[in-house]
Amino acid sequence: MKQIINGSDFRRLVINAAANIENNKQQLNELNVFPVPDGDTGTNMSMTINAASADLRKVEDPTLEKAAKTAASAMLRGARGNSGVILSLLMRGISNVLKGQTQADGVLWAQALQGGVDAAYKAVMKPAEGTILTVARLAAAKAAEAARENNHIEFVHDAAIAEAKVALAATTDMNPVLKKAGVVDAGGKGWLLALEAMALALKGEDLDVSAPASEGETKDAADFSDFNTEDITFTYCTEFIIQRENDKDVEPFRAFLDSLGDSLVLVDDEEIIKVHVHTNDPGKALHEAIDYGSFVTVKIENMRLQHTEKVMTENEKAPKIAAPEKPFGVVSVCAGDGLADVFVNLGVDGIISGGQTMNPSTQDILTAVNAVPAETVFVLPNNKNIIMAAEQVDALTEKNVVVIPSKTVPQGITAMLSFNPEGSLEENTEALTEALATVDTMQITYAARNSDFDGFDIHEGDYMALYGSQLFSTSKDIKVLLRALAQKVRDDGKEYITIYYGADVKERHAQKAADIFADICPDADVNLIRGGQPVYYYMISAE
Repeated sequence: MKQIINGSDFRRLVINAAANIENNKQQLNELNVFPVPDGDTGTNMSMTINAASADLRKVEDPTLEKAAKTAASAMLRGARGNSGVILSLLMRGISNVLKGQTQADGVLWAQALQGGVDAAYKAVMKPAEGTILTVARLAAAKAAEAARENNHIEFVHDAAIAEAKVALAATTDMNPVLKKAGVVDAGGKGWLLALEAMALALKGEDLDVSAPASEGETKDAADFSDFNTEDITFTYCTEFIIQRENDKDVEPFRAFLDSLGDSLVLVDDEEIIKVHVHTNDPGKALHEAIDYGSFVTVKIENMRLQHTEKVMTENEKAPKIAAPEKPFGVVSVCAGDGLADVFVNLGVDGIISGGQTMNPSTQDILTAVNAVPAETVFVLPNNKNIIMAAEQVDALTEKNVVVIPSKTVPQGITAMLSFNPEGSLEENTEALTEALATVDTMQITYAARNSDFDGFDIHEGDYMALYGSQLFSTSKDIKVLLRALAQKVRDDGKEYITIYYGADVKERHAQKAADIFADICPDADVNLIRGGQPVYYYMISAE
């Protein structure tokens, strides 16, 4: 059993780890659903650690400090993606602990693993449990415990691996996204692969970049079609390195980036600043960064596009088309769990999350249609901007697809009230389509910026009421708009009013809105339902 390692041993450990991650990178990609289901964790981790492997291969007989510093520097500069940056941080912390050392025993190696954990947690703005951080933290803690029992580095490292396996298996239940997919964390799996390859190096076994992928826990791969593209909150994975040209405090910059998106990792390495952040506005991040120095590298990737391409690749490889068990089925687009419940209770088979600010793609709709066990699937887009995408689906599936051109969620709900599972295709198509004209839709939202539209002088933060597709009125007081809409409904002689209140509205406030309609429209039947929709405070149906 190996007692200590020197610089050449450390070099061998990292090169072995790089080979193992490279050999298994596709498996890691297939597990990657958190923080974003874009299927690139394996690629990112592989490219990150291979930067270290390449630099270490150029160094003959390095000291332990030199080998660790070379690996850490190469990985920091070559880090890609959230997982790659965290991997580089683990190596940076290990390097910091090994600074000035010529050899490492079990105790020092346990301290180095803990140093890696400390560096990673310090740089990650909002650490999440059930990730590579969890696996690394628990493995390091077990290594420290083992070092008190036996100071041989191989004994300590084997203990860390045993604990990492247990921790990795637990990630599935620790993280709701992983639990939904039924997989372990991809980054955590990558760190385990690195540790296992290091153990082989300690035993004198070198890995080649050709070995077959090992089997994964829980499931070998995630089903990326289980996740909707629109669930990706921030579109762009933004990474860059700044060559420091001043000693400005980096903390205000860190806070600014945190306000701009999520998955933030910032490393201030004195000479450079390395940033990874998911955001919808990479330009703002880059503009703020320039105050600290000049750019060394910049990489911006569209994660929504990556996810869509991943789903399309999966569907081409193994398309999921449910065998027909009934003549008709329905899928509907909507945003908000309350609205989704309404559609399901009316008999909709599949919900596609999306709507006003996040339109699902043709691929998203196709996936939902193929999952319905029916010969003919009716699609309710519930938004004029989604109708065209829905109309492309029929040519892409063996199922018969009929798009009912609903432009609002209330239209879609009214159409479902006319759906007859026992009717014919022609009868249902006619009934659902004709139902659309029987309902008026009103919506209340807010103005995101100052503008002059259709004769209205709109100011940022104003409440805006829409009647159909037209701007109806604006006001600083939402009650003013509710009263005006209620009067319009009363004057039009509507008899049935349903108010769906959004995610940002409390029930007691929604009840006051319903009371306004009940007072102004005493002859109408007024119903209040929690829609849970984003963006729109109220979505109102009048028939």
